[in-house]
Amino acid sequence: MNSDGNPQVIDEELVSFSPADGTVVDRFPIAGAEAVDAAVRTARDAQKWWWELGHAGRRQRLLRLRGEVSRRMPELLALMHAETGKTLSDARTEVATALEHLNWAPKHARRVLGPRRVRTSLVLVDHAAHLEYRPYGVVGVIGPWNYPVLTPLGSIVYALAAGNAVVFKPSEYTPAVGQWLADAFAQIVERPVLQVVQGGGETGAALCRSGVDKLAFTGSTATAKKVYATCAEKMTPVVLECGGKDALIVDHDADVDAAADSALWGGLFNAGQTCIGIERVYVVESVADRFLERLVTRAGELRVGEAPDDQVGPITMPRQIDVIAGHIADAAERGGTFALGGPESVRPPYVHPTIIVDVPEDARAMREETFGPVLIVNRVPDADEALTRANALPYGLGGAVFARSAGMRLARGMKSGMTTVNSTLAFAGMPRLPFGGVGESGFGRIHGEDGLREFAYAKSIARRRLPELFPLLSFKRAEKHNRLIDRLMRIRHR
Repeated sequence: MNSDGNPQVIDEELVSFSPADGTVVDRFPIAGAEAVDAAVRTARDAQKWWWELGHAGRRQRLLRLRGEVSRRMPELLALMHAETGKTLSDARTEVATALEHLNWAPKHARRVLGPRRVRTSLVLVDHAAHLEYRPYGVVGVIGPWNYPVLTPLGSIVYALAAGNAVVFKPSEYTPAVGQWLADAFAQIVERPVLQVVQGGGETGAALCRSGVDKLAFTGSTATAKKVYATCAEKMTPVVLECGGKDALIVDHDADVDAAADSALWGGLFNAGQTCIGIERVYVVESVADRFLERLVTRAGELRVGEAPDDQVGPITMPRQIDVIAGHIADAAERGGTFALGGPESVRPPYVHPTIIVDVPEDARAMREETFGPVLIVNRVPDADEALTRANALPYGLGGAVFARSAGMRLARGMKSGMTTVNSTLAFAGMPRLPFGGVGESGFGRIHGEDGLREFAYAKSIARRRLPELFPLLSFKRAEKHNRLIDRLMRIRHR
């Protein structure tokens, strides 16, 4: 047993431990560079068959996978609970959201990516213009531990629907969940279109260097920069979904009850281990006391533990507990006051809900990703000041606004790839909406039409359809032809 719940290598195997009690969940052979390269070659051979199935064939199989995951949902939930420590309720929300994407992507891939005619230009009216989207080939996916089903499937399903094969490296903290997904897919699809390779950072680096045609990564900004640099060695394009420090703005005319409830959900869902989770709350002074009263009361009622009806589970990655404790201590040293909890909230492997008020903007807890059940609530004179503070960091993943009159204005002004109004985290559950950030929160998109196009490249074809009207694309062009072009341009663009 590993006493601190860390994954580790034993006899050249990756061993996964429960963060709650340290028991062994499962163990897997570690994939070295040769094994990763072999998986990519296998996937590349299978991809040709997968592409030739066409949209209808891929849709049929991916929807069967949706049914398989739905049918075996209790089994998957139990495994997620064991390996991540997340509550069964949190796990159920994650899988239900993933099923929505499993349903949407294959049903809309033909409409979004299918070949189409587009309008040509006046001077090239003798040509037809065609646009189609082609798969990259083999896509590498490096998944996170905090949402080991929803997040990787957000890349895997869209990449497969676009006609790619996938080599998937789950987080070393959730290898069993990743293997479960790959095994479920293997029962549905005749060829090895989805390969899984297990391991830590070295395996991930090998996947970056393996010759995959595109790579999708979800994780910290620091690791994303390493992935980006490694992929640049072979000019491999990337999709990077990195960390955030998302803010919630509560305006003077907000529904305070709803704002407090959503702040609690957005900040403490999955024990606060959510890249799009709310970590900073800016409340307009006139409603701050009412908001805090409701927030603290409801947070104090949450049940912490691993029982089936508990609401806040353990911290999955043990070393993150030190980060959380450091942020709590720094906030206290910088003058923040505890409305709920304090340093005593850290009781490994759990961190109990903690709410800190009036923390200086340059404190670590305000500028660095905490990734735990900790909410910072700062009072502001008005919503515009809140927006300025929310946008002050280099991150730009998600965010939220509670307001009646200025909700959409504030949402549009927030520097983030995604924002909710009078709710939190809702965009993640809407398959039509693209998911991704700006700034140090990454670039590229999964989900929605943009997510499908992310895993295909645009192929443009110009085809002559009529005899040449005049020699525009030829050295046979004479001065009379130039005069005609000049006349056409004056008429069209004057």
